[in-house]
Amino acid sequence: MEKRVRVLIDCNDAKGLVYKISKVFYDRGLNIENNREFVDKEQGKFFMRTLVTGDFIVQELEDELKKVIPIEANLKVVEPKRKKIVILATKESHALGDILIRHEAGELDADIEAVIANHDTLEHLVRRFDIPFFKVPAEGMTREEHEECVMRLIDEQNFDYIVLAKYMRILTSKFVKAYPKQIVNIHHSFLPAFIGANPYKQAHERGVKIIGATAHYVTDDLDEGPIIAQDVIPVNHRLEWKEMQKAGRDVEKVVLSRALNYVLNDRVFVHGNKTIVF
Repeated sequence: MEKRVRVLIDCNDAKGLVYKISKVFYDRGLNIENNREFVDKEQGKFFMRTLVTGDFIVQELEDELKKVIPIEANLKVVEPKRKKIVILATKESHALGDILIRHEAGELDADIEAVIANHDTLEHLVRRFDIPFFKVPAEGMTREEHEECVMRLIDEQNFDYIVLAKYMRILTSKFVKAYPKQIVNIHHSFLPAFIGANPYKQAHERGVKIIGATAHYVTDDLDEGPIIAQDVIPVNHRLEWKEMQKAGRDVEKVVLSRALNYVLNDRVFVHGNKTIVF
């Protein structure tokens, strides 16, 4: 029976890797539909993402590939499928609304299992799309107690990734470690210059000439995890700070969508504190 899989390999670089891997595909009569590879020469690391089709058994293909790649290699043979995501939000609607619309339009290669928020501000928006909404208020709770409640809800879902759609809360180390390389965040790109509740007003007062957004995996280092996608747009003195904020939110939506597309289609390799994106 014909299958279609993504073969993901990262390992120490070695002579002839592309040839050896491709020969495994050829010898088994598989067709390479798409192939991308990259060598980090400074670190001596090799990365390869290949889309292959043919009649084969996944485990047998994995066994054959392991014979020709370094023993410490990371190898995944992934059958393309719709991923499942849980979204965490607070009060801002632009990032969440964009994801919901893309999901409704069939542009998001994932199913949204639930939206969890610490306020009910966005409940009406989420309910319009027939997606479960859960409010977990934080009042009267420590950060750790609140996260325990959120984590219990998350763990009740069947999910691959957690998306922070402007979830304006700092996550504890315990939370982050529970979902390694599974949490995707979006924020403005002013950090660390303008920190606080109103970075766009600060940026306007400083007279910045570009604004942007960064999507990244969440780690223990606040807003410093491996970057998945970024973008910027030019601005000038004619924009009031609220106009700048509106433009910035548009960039945030686009960058988060782009990052999710990369992640959901297995196009991202994490290497230290950076990513290789095919």
